[in-house]
Amino acid sequence: MVFKRLLGSIGVGGPTVDTALAPGAVLPGGRLAGEVRLKGGRAAFDIEHITLELTARVEAETDDGEHEGAVVFDRFKVGGGFRLDEDEERTLPFTVTLPWETPVTELHGQPLGIVLGVRTELGVAGAKDKGDLDPLRVAPLPVQEAVLEALGQLGFGFMSADLEYGRIGGTGQQLPFYQEIELTPAPRYAHAMREVEVTFLANAGGVEVVLEADKPRGLFSAGHDALTRFTVGHAGVEGRDWTAEVDGWMRQLAAGHGTRSVPAPHGPADAYGTHADKGEHGHDHHSAGPGAGTVIAAGAAGLAVGVVGGMVAAEVVDEVGDFFEGDDDEDGADEEG
Repeated sequence: MVFKRLLGSIGVGGPTVDTALAPGAVLPGGRLAGEVRLKGGRAAFDIEHITLELTARVEAETDDGEHEGAVVFDRFKVGGGFRLDEDEERTLPFTVTLPWETPVTELHGQPLGIVLGVRTELGVAGAKDKGDLDPLRVAPLPVQEAVLEALGQLGFGFMSADLEYGRIGGTGQQLPFYQEIELTPAPRYAHAMREVEVTFLANAGGVEVVLEADKPRGLFSAGHDALTRFTVGHAGVEGRDWTAEVDGWMRQLAAGHGTRSVPAPHGPADAYGTHADKGEHGHDHHSAGPGAGTVIAAGAAGLAVGVVGGMVAAEVVDEVGDFFEGDDDEDGADEEG
């Protein structure tokens, strides 16, 4: 998708900018390619810099409730330092590397409701002007997909996914927010948990998998959360019995055991202590999203995100459209929280 915008702060007669991303989804830690297309205005302008911003729609909890805002989580300078003559057309190809913790927006081509975008900032004549957002599609890493498919095979169901502003204590988290994928429990675990939240924190060596279960309230006890973490490497994904392995994780989570770390196939994994609380994130809501309780797995084909009669997909598209259409007033909102 290509967006064009007349740079407002420069005024009528200024240059225009198009940004086009290569088609298809990219992976966390992978390379994002595209090109910036410039068209000169009614006079020559000095292009001081061309910068790409990676933007995410993030939820933040404060004392007065929950809010949503745009967070810029990475920036890349992809050009600048030249003069764009009157009516001159120039195309600048770029390739940038996404952060390892870039959230996943889709699974098997089906959207999860996570909204990411790429915005182009042009520095001209001492002024900075930002173009429109280009939607960014991100598919899961092999480890992430294997864990989600195993959960689907075990009978866990997709509820919703969102981005939460804050940090999970005791982990190697780098971004100022994290992704939560909320699931309904498999029947065999329904007695031990009301829902499960899965967070992936990827890095160059592997992926931390953070699992949090909302434990049901008992006759003589209040409900509470149980949390555990596992670290797995990127290598050897194809040679592991993920269904059995993830089932073991869920058994530990259901039993309320503390944090553990699973070694990667080719070397030890880093452990981050045994604290069984998320810490620092301030998030404690458990509301079901569209399609709550829909089964994740579709037989041997693996994970198929819960779409009932197109309802989830339609609502996700509406949310994405609202975000990209109403992004003009988001400058400066990246510090929310």
